Amino acid sequence: MRIFTIGYEGTTVPEFVAALLKAGVSRVIDVRALPLSRRPGFSKSGLRAALEQAGIEYVHLKALGTPADGRAAARAGRHADMERIYAGQLELPEAIAQSAQMLSLAAEKPTALLCMEREPAHCHRTLLLRAMAPDAEVVDLYA
Repeated sequence: MRIFTIGYEGTTVPEFVAALLKAGVSRVIDVRALPLSRRPGFSKSGLRAALEQAGIEYVHLKALGTPADGRAAARAGRHADMERIYAGQLELPEAIAQSAQMLSLAAEKPTALLCMEREPAHCHRTLLLRAMAPDAEVVDLYA
């Protein structure tokens, strides 16, 4: 299975959509706990509309996002704490169910996991895929 990842940090909606289309992505799974953004166009409603206009499906899987204490640890540079907190999140029943849903959706058609961070090494989407799809071919996109 191939799964794409993409972050929107430092980009615009048109650049973001263009990167997805160039890669052949037809579904985006938003793995932010809070699908809000100060960056214009990247909050849930606006992003969904822009993606759908481009023919890309949008799905939000909230339980796969980083909980508040994990986001605080990441902002403070406490990456080991963030990884520990996120690992605990992935053990919750809702996260287990949504991980299965993510894998099922990704098997259907080209899918990208979305979060804010541009660099996947700094983002929980990499931890998510290592934990739940260790055999997947991961392709990181940049807009």
